[in-house]
Amino acid sequence: MSTLPPPLPLPVILLLSGSLRAASSNETVLRTARAAAPAHVRTVLYEGLADLPHFNPDDDAAPLPGPVAGLRAAIAEAAAVLICTPEYAGTLPGSFKNLLDWTVGGTEICDKPVAWVNAAAPGRGEGSEATLRTVLGYTGADIRDEACARIPVDRNKLAADGTITDESVRTRLAGILTLLADAGQAVSLGSSGPDRAE
Repeated sequence: MSTLPPPLPLPVILLLSGSLRAASSNETVLRTARAAAPAHVRTVLYEGLADLPHFNPDDDAAPLPGPVAGLRAAIAEAAAVLICTPEYAGTLPGSFKNLLDWTVGGTEICDKPVAWVNAAAPGRGEGSEATLRTVLGYTGADIRDEACARIPVDRNKLAADGTITDESVRTRLAGILTLLADAGQAVSLGSSGPDRAE
């Protein structure tokens, strides 16, 4: 009697918030993404931003500081990464730039599908997006433009748990997670899509 092969593990999407504020719009978007995630996708919300030490190249060597090792392990275990970060003074908040700095010296995010959601009001947030694209370029991340989106948060459409109730937003976030999960699985199977320039 033949046996079926074991099912593939669910692709994990790591959710990175660039804000330290409690109940920030960025956290709201990512928590809504968790709630709206399709059944074939597992999400993990990274919550160690405040624990990361200031980046120091002298410390970017084994053994890594504990919080840094935890960050890199979380990225390594994910099939893809979804970021939602605010803009501060026209660029990324220092705490989130610090997180990204800690990823440059490792290879965990290299070639990994990454996208972001801009939760800022219309006409804002372009500076953080531009900086994010530049820094992710240095890390070698595979930016998936088709999964990047602008989804402003309407505070009048929040549930008691702080997630967004608007079904169109939840559907859109579910679609973004699906795009990233599919991209991540393609990479894991050795088919990362079109050849990329060296």
